[in-house]
Amino acid sequence: MKISGKKILILATHGFEQSELEVPRDKLKEAGATVHVVSPERGEIRGWDMKDWGHNVKVDKALDEVSADDYDAIVLPGGQINPDLLRVNPDALSLIRAFYEQDKVVAAVCHAPWLLIETGIIRGRKCTSYHSIKTDVINAGGKWENSKVVTEEGVVTSRNPGDLDAFSAKIIEEVAEGRHARRHAA
Repeated sequence: MKISGKKILILATHGFEQSELEVPRDKLKEAGATVHVVSPERGEIRGWDMKDWGHNVKVDKALDEVSADDYDAIVLPGGQINPDLLRVNPDALSLIRAFYEQDKVVAAVCHAPWLLIETGIIRGRKCTSYHSIKTDVINAGGKWENSKVVTEEGVVTSRNPGDLDAFSAKIIEEVAEGRHARRHAA
């Protein structure tokens, strides 16, 4: 499936799980999309690679330079550090909410569903996440299931780096489908 002409935003900061940013980025580009790594930081952000610091990734645009209006989807990589830092950043949360409110694809893997909790998007929705935040998801009103990828109305979630092929394929499929009418978060 090709998504030529589509624009995807990957929102991350220091401590993103290396593969959870790089695999979707590369697969989305291979499918024809323009992909921008966006961060509150400028220059480069440093990844986390399983058990230690990984390498840096170039930031294409700063958070204060982008709008959901200009993109077709947002991808939220996990790792523990990255979503924990972003979930206390009001501008990051506003951007995520804007994608959701515009019925665009919102995709989160591993610990990134913390961001869907913080924005209220998870409430009442079928989803998955890294197993250690299952209780957080359930307590926030999410309907957690242990599956490689779960999609409901354009919100795509996956569990961990082992699910990245399925996660990326589902993002491509959802972006190709276009906007997704859905119940809006409170």
